[in-house]
Amino acid sequence: MESGFHGSDLDSSLKCKLEESGMANTHAIMEKAVNWFRSRSIFVVAYGTGCGAIEMPPTFTSRYDAERMGVVGVATPRQADLIILSGYLAYKTLRRVIRTYEQMQRPKYVITLGSCPINGGMYWDSYNTIKKLDDYIPVDVYVTGCMPRPESVIEGFVLLQERIKNGEKAGWQKYDENLKFYKDNQKRVLGGHIDPSYETDWYNLENGGVA
Repeated sequence: MESGFHGSDLDSSLKCKLEESGMANTHAIMEKAVNWFRSRSIFVVAYGTGCGAIEMPPTFTSRYDAERMGVVGVATPRQADLIILSGYLAYKTLRRVIRTYEQMQRPKYVITLGSCPINGGMYWDSYNTIKKLDDYIPVDVYVTGCMPRPESVIEGFVLLQERIKNGEKAGWQKYDENLKFYKDNQKRVLGGHIDPSYETDWYNLENGGVA
């Protein structure tokens, strides 16, 4: 007498669906875990770009201790996944910021402080400062105030951590998807390339530095 159950007779398409479903669930769980760990391990490049940089020492030292939240300062963009643009940006500084941002590995994020990166702030009528940073590189979190206190900067970290943990679309993805838009805007104010070029021969600068 047959039991009526034949494991080997299971429809192959159903088998594939079950396997795909299991893999999808595993992938989703892994993504959530990775996003959680990533949100608790944010490396900030040590680059003060404006007057708000004065708020960084108290934010990262013993009184507020950003490291307890998993936010740590590092020396170079190659190690970092967050850059804090702390106030106004002259075109000369913007050139260096773009260069720094493009050296950072993905995923990477941008936090700005104050109103200057939004609308130019007190320099809104200056010929030499940018009025809207998001035209040149994408911004993930704006922290308002002139200048924002460490408590506000930490709130910005918390908001960024929540977005990373929830797997929300980040600015670097927007940058990749709209690269022509950003490059056109960069070229409009900075010229055809961002010096120094990636082809610079650092050991032969006296002869023009061309690789």
